[in-house]
Amino acid sequence: MKPMLPTLTFEIPKGEEWAYEVKYDGFRALLKWSERVELDSRNEKPLLPLFPEISEFLNKERKKIEPFLPLLFDGEIVFLDNDYKSNFSHVQTRGRMRSQTKMTERANHSPCQLLLFDVLVLKGERISSEPYVKRKELLKSFFQEIGWPTRPDHKSNKIIQMVPFYDDYKSIWDKVTLYNGEGVVAKKRKHLWEEGKRTTAWLKFKNWKYVSCFITSFEKSNGYFYVGVYSKDKIVPLGQFLFGIKPDEKKALYKTLKENKIDEDERFIYVNPAICVQIKYLEIYEEQLREPHFDMFRFDLLPTDCTYERFLLQQNNLPTEIEITHPEKPLWKEPAIQKHDFIHYLREISPYFLPFLENRLLTVIRYPHGIFGESFYQKNTPDYAPEFIETKLADDINYTVCNHLQTLLWLGNQLAIEFHIPFQTIASTGPSEIVFDLDPPSKEYVHLAIKAALMIKEVSDQLNLISFIKTSGNKGLQIYLPLPDNRYRYEDTKLFTSFIADYLVSKDPDSFTIERMKKNRKDRLYIDYVQHGEGKTIIAPYSLRGTPFATVATPLFWDEVNEKLTIEQFQMPTIIQRVKEKGDPFRTFWQAKEEQNFDAVLQFLKRN
Repeated sequence: MKPMLPTLTFEIPKGEEWAYEVKYDGFRALLKWSERVELDSRNEKPLLPLFPEISEFLNKERKKIEPFLPLLFDGEIVFLDNDYKSNFSHVQTRGRMRSQTKMTERANHSPCQLLLFDVLVLKGERISSEPYVKRKELLKSFFQEIGWPTRPDHKSNKIIQMVPFYDDYKSIWDKVTLYNGEGVVAKKRKHLWEEGKRTTAWLKFKNWKYVSCFITSFEKSNGYFYVGVYSKDKIVPLGQFLFGIKPDEKKALYKTLKENKIDEDERFIYVNPAICVQIKYLEIYEEQLREPHFDMFRFDLLPTDCTYERFLLQQNNLPTEIEITHPEKPLWKEPAIQKHDFIHYLREISPYFLPFLENRLLTVIRYPHGIFGESFYQKNTPDYAPEFIETKLADDINYTVCNHLQTLLWLGNQLAIEFHIPFQTIASTGPSEIVFDLDPPSKEYVHLAIKAALMIKEVSDQLNLISFIKTSGNKGLQIYLPLPDNRYRYEDTKLFTSFIADYLVSKDPDSFTIERMKKNRKDRLYIDYVQHGEGKTIIAPYSLRGTPFATVATPLFWDEVNEKLTIEQFQMPTIIQRVKEKGDPFRTFWQAKEEQNFDAVLQFLKRN
């Protein structure tokens, strides 16, 4: 069966006859389940072998699904960066894999999701002849009855989720642009599903990004214009465009290039940077503009205005209320990081970073001059903060609460480099997690932190506790045990942290100590169990540190905790690619909060 397809539009339709869905960038897929389960691409190729996590999830949910068979759903295989954006390059990489070992590893570390947006057959009854809104109602009822999410949730462990529709275009468009999603699809409420047809009853409107660049060459065989930008004195190629330019404009541009060429061979006509254009595109994929379209000539720009730094800022597609000042300000020397690089990092890492900042009283360390000048702690929200900044008054301090991307980017523009958070949310009466801070006397003793971490992991596993680990970004390591909110007190968790500290010291007193006086610790690792308390803070996962090498408090997979581990290998320029390639080691953190069986351990400690 061939799916119904939307038509691209450059003007979103509005009116009561239309409803709106978020458009997710992935692999279109039809889920069919009769005698056996099948998941096929738009070209009718089987997808389940490439995405074993979907097959495994369906098999686990088989008993719930059986009463609804036979069924047929329409959807998209995605990898959610956030609730409004799928990472296309991640899905594309998965689709190319042929190694079963690598597919299984990716499926475990960073599983894809199947987002369903339409139902065509349910309980053997053909639904495709029903209007769109009726099909959506039936789809939602199915999801509610079976207990699956009725809207995309990147933190959920449910592999299959539903795409809802919205009546108000602007509200969902604002979310899509803020969270850098692909776009929206407008669908006629009364329209029926049509197999294999590209229809104007479904219109896709994309969240274009824009880049100012210059033309470098023309490919004679296919009519493509190649573009680039300057990075200092070197030209950085961005790819090529063909669509969007009018025939008369294309003819005039070709003539100009031909008359001003500096070289020509069998394939290309080459020119010096001179003609500036504005290109709209979806994202950067494999260092090329994806789906580039000509937008306009930029006769107001010189080629020297078309810089890689400006491209990065344009690529971020920042919210209108965020202005980045002095984007070329240097923050680190080695690696060479400028302010625009830092803002880009915050934007890209925000899906993994923001959940740990949400609803927490935030303390930041600001570096107004990068690491080249003085830094200072900031707890109080400054008077000049914009109205969209959320705050919470506690102990006469008006803390910033970073619940949204706008706030994170505003703090980034203020050069808040380090983000420190308490162990509980503003709504919790006790700790939301247990954290062990394994702080060696110096970087040369990181092996002691590794040794302590593995010992704590061994004990936690024996107690059936779920643990996560990250670097501190400075000298040591930090172990997290997530807890359900509002269930435990700090007095409870102290029983456990002190028990673990005493255990480590008793096992290896030459390596570990609970001595608070630094002069008495010698070269032993300090087990700081006292630090885990009300009002104390810890560096947030994925926060940068104000170290000379721009290190990041980086979540790790437990198999990375070995003698090869160093803190310096996790620098800001490497983290985004690391997450894209390996996945997020804290992906199941929120699921573990509900599954954590701390009651049994606590009762044992209280009895003893």
